[in-house]
Amino acid sequence: MKVLVPVKRVVDYNVKVRVKSDKTGVDIANVKMSMNPFDEIAVEEAVRLKEKGAVSEIVAVSCGVAQCQETLRTAMAIGADRAILVETSEELQPLAVAKLLKALMDKEQPGLVILGKQAIDDDCNQTGQMLAALADLPQATFASKVEIIEGAAHVTREVDGGLETLALTLPAIITTDLRLNEPRYVTLPNIMKAKKKQLDTFKPEDLGVNVAPRIKTLSVSEPPQRSAGIKVPDVATLVAKLKNEAKVI
Repeated sequence: MKVLVPVKRVVDYNVKVRVKSDKTGVDIANVKMSMNPFDEIAVEEAVRLKEKGAVSEIVAVSCGVAQCQETLRTAMAIGADRAILVETSEELQPLAVAKLLKALMDKEQPGLVILGKQAIDDDCNQTGQMLAALADLPQATFASKVEIIEGAAHVTREVDGGLETLALTLPAIITTDLRLNEPRYVTLPNIMKAKKKQLDTFKPEDLGVNVAPRIKTLSVSEPPQRSAGIKVPDVATLVAKLKNEAKVI
């Protein structure tokens, strides 16, 4: 079975982001970029399924600028067999990415698509669900455990009341949660091997997809600074301040 694993290049989670002075977006100039953590979990899960013998080939996919090749090389260093880059300088929104992935699914015919539940830059949490709708395939979101049993994907997901287990007929779409696994450390030998693996590049036009943005960002601003806390001598003073100053009781 072939598995498609979309990965996104985002600002590294350790970096404190800054808003541009003109408030048009986040400043990414000279900022460390890395693979979206949820997508890293998706790649790791695909590799683990391959190690168990349930998967025969892992194809990593990324959509965006040419520098996304670095992210794909990281995915191949973790264990992906080859990679596909859909190169474009356009701002890619979830629906456009879902359409690109649908076109690649038609081309590659994977038995399973595993992707992160959301990206840490826009936090949209939409691409997996949109892809499932466009491809008319069963989906399981926020997976905390994935097993391939007798040709079906058994996915455990966390819900408000506990755990829910779904059985999906393949092909299917799965989005990963943080508790699914802990990605392995990428070793130098595997990084060197990844440089020799196949990486194909397409343009959105090659796949017949229009990626023009449907939503316009009017302004991006930082959250307001929180004022410093104060100490109060007793409960009576605390209640008085909550009532008269904060006006929350």
